Formats: sequence, structure tokens, C-alpha cells
Amino acid sequence: MQHKFLEWLNLVLMADLFLVLFSFFWLAAAVIGRSLNLSLGLDLWYQLWQPVFTPAIGILMGGAILSGITSWLSKRFAKPT
Repeated sequence: MQHKFLEWLNLVLMADLFLVLFSFFWLAAAVIGRSLNLSLGLDLWYQLWQPVFTPAIGILMGGAILSGITSWLSKRFAKPT
């Protein structure tokens, strides 16, 4: 069961990582677009920051810590074969 949990956790963290990376590249493109007087959605990005991107970053950090702790515990208390 622990292996299945880690498998699902890693899958969710990978999807969350892509969401966070997408938001970063969107921010970078929107800021560059703003400097060139192009509308690339910076105002929409600001509206989505608090309800979408902030929790995604928090879930990514918390999940990475949880994944590391469970991996460390499984190695520490694994029965030698």
C-alpha cells in the first residue's frame, strides 16, 4: 500500500510541477509582453495568483517534503534482504 501511495503522490506532484512551471513561463511571457505593450494576460495571471498558483506552489513544496520523509522512513526501517 505504501508503494501505491508513493506512486500516486509522485503522479500528483508531477502534474502540479507542470502547473507551476506553466504559471512561471506565463508570468515571464506576460511581463515581457507588458514591456512591449502587448496584452498577454498579465492581469488575468494576477487574478489567478491567489486562488490557483499560490496553493499549487504550497502543495508542491508540502508534497516534496512528504515524499522525502516517506522515502527516508522506508529506507530507514526496511528489512534487509
